[in-house]
Amino acid sequence: MFSGGIDGRGVSKKDRITDYNIVNFFKLYGRNFGNIVKLNLLFVFGNFPILFYLFARSGNISTPSVTASNILYSSFRGVLLSGQFTPVTAAMNGILGYRTVNYVPTTVTYVFLALTALIVLTFGVVNVGTAYIMRNIVRCEPIFFMSDFFYAIKRNWKQALPFGILDGLFCALLVYDVVFFYYNIGPFFNNVCFYLSLVLTLVYFVMRFYIYVMMLTFDLSIFKLLKNALIFTVLGFKRNVSAVIGMILFLLVCYGVFLTYAPLGMLLPLLVMFSSMAFMAIYASYPKIKAVMIDPYYKDEPEEDDAEEPVFHDMG
Repeated sequence: MFSGGIDGRGVSKKDRITDYNIVNFFKLYGRNFGNIVKLNLLFVFGNFPILFYLFARSGNISTPSVTASNILYSSFRGVLLSGQFTPVTAAMNGILGYRTVNYVPTTVTYVFLALTALIVLTFGVVNVGTAYIMRNIVRCEPIFFMSDFFYAIKRNWKQALPFGILDGLFCALLVYDVVFFYYNIGPFFNNVCFYLSLVLTLVYFVMRFYIYVMMLTFDLSIFKLLKNALIFTVLGFKRNVSAVIGMILFLLVCYGVFLTYAPLGMLLPLLVMFSSMAFMAIYASYPKIKAVMIDPYYKDEPEEDDAEEPVFHDMG
């Protein structure tokens, strides 16, 4: 049954969050930690094409090839074949000739890499489905994971699917620009482009806090979603900065866990990393959206049977 976060056991009135401050953030996060773990699993396996990429990169379907790890070894090998065996060349052979295993892609590898492209069909709809559940968590409303997930997709897939493709392209392009100009830093123009790419990446990263939440709540075009999200990066500056700092600290903790105990660190992206960052984003963005766009509408437009079509359609 498509509950839409309406039916079922919810949160008692005394436990509802009305002031979205840092104290209530930890209270709400701890209270819903189990749901956050389940939501992270839903997000990861909903974007299942990424598993094709991970399997292709694992080397299990590639051909292993033992080779020297140093690129200078091929030239040094020619010196050894010429008969110049000395204590020095013997020592250099031990350094430059250190062996490693390279995995040569096979046809199956390329097939799995091609299947990774299916993520353009899942990225947007999975984001909108998980964002709907996370929004209900932040609003302290009852949730049913699978029914709410497919309810949100059913209502928003016509917009979530094309925007998911654009979203993936934007993210990939921005990351490519940052990496490209970082490795070509030096000339003045490249320096300007590098820092400009960093700023654009940060701005779009913050815009994503708002885009999917507004897509769920408002009847807006993709252009207006982007425009409003850009405005909210300024209006919600303090909350946005707090969320970004929180995400950075959380990632540092995950990295520290990985350095301390790698198996547990590798499990964190599967269990809590993505959903925890989404929780921070929506906890920061939803109160500002509510204050700026939802509350004024209900204040100016009381319940009227003959009222015109509302400026937004709240699917809750």
